[in-house]
Amino acid sequence: EELEEEEDGGPERALEKSPFQLTAGDVYDISSVVGRDLLQLSAGPQVPAALARLQFRIVRVLEMLEALVSESSLAEEQLRMERDSLRRELEALRGEGPRGSAQQLSLGPDKMVIDLTDPNRPRFTLQELRDVLQERNQLKAQLLVVQEELQCYKSGIISQRKDQTEELQKVASGRSSGTRKDSEEKTIIKRL
Repeated sequence: EELEEEEDGGPERALEKSPFQLTAGDVYDISSVVGRDLLQLSAGPQVPAALARLQFRIVRVLEMLEALVSESSLAEEQLRMERDSLRRELEALRGEGPRGSAQQLSLGPDKMVIDLTDPNRPRFTLQELRDVLQERNQLKAQLLVVQEELQCYKSGIISQRKDQTEELQKVASGRSSGTRKDSEEKTIIKRL
């Protein structure tokens, strides 16, 4: 069984790998090799050779652990340096903020930042838009009234009523100075 494992590379091959290429399976293989060597120590006749192999393998495992620890310490130190650099940069940006734009820091939840170069930016306040829409709606309503009145003029409904109303007014006022004024009103209405 040992010969088959050694021909395939077996668990001993895990000891030859770089510590950074080890997998969980390799760790179990190393454990198996060390355990087997410990069993051979108690077996008897080949104790010196088994002891030398075990010593070599334990030293190799310790070297791997040292490499992993020093690599993780290096990575940890690099991360600390990066964190400190980012903190300094953040503090510098915070320090520049009040001098560059004091208004930005005082922005509250009801404030909005607008890019003046944006062609689609809002140009009116909400109240101004409401006022414009209300005025538009009033003008639309007036237009509808005028259109209905014009339609009535075209169909002749209003002119008959107006003629009757004018006659009643003439009778009531005694026909004083209404002829000239009435003709001007008729001319204006015809223009409309």
